[in-house]
Amino acid sequence: MNIEIVSIAKKERSTYDPLYKELIKMISRFAKVDDTELFNKDVTKAHTISPEASKQAYSKLLEPYISKGFNVILHPDGKIIDSYEFSKLLDGKIAIKFFIGGAYGFEDEFLKKSDVVISLGNITMSHKIAKAVLLEQIYRGFSILSNHPYHK
Repeated sequence: MNIEIVSIAKKERSTYDPLYKELIKMISRFAKVDDTELFNKDVTKAHTISPEASKQAYSKLLEPYISKGFNVILHPDGKIIDSYEFSKLLDGKIAIKFFIGGAYGFEDEFLKKSDVVISLGNITMSHKIAKAVLLEQIYRGFSILSNHPYHK
């Protein structure tokens, strides 16, 4: 299986990088993970204009990444699911893309292009933490599907 995480984020070194690397290594038993971080001048400029302009800039930047494969968008208004429901998202897929938006979320039109919109919970977290939680849930989901004891 191929998994791609596409996020609105500046490419920069982070204290979370070793954690991402370790989680991706754990997941590699089950799937190949690509991590794509996007941030351009249009997004930077839009952040100085308005939340709506920012959402439009995110959509424009992410639009080419929406594919005919299975697309999952992380959004605060998405459905809150448990780890077992999350594992079902992974089950039987050849490829899956997860989208993490910018500070202002996504336009409704962009959300409609996904197969499912989920939330990681009711708390607010940085994009870097959201990515770590997502990676951990991907590993946990594969552990559930393969009856590995990690998820217990």
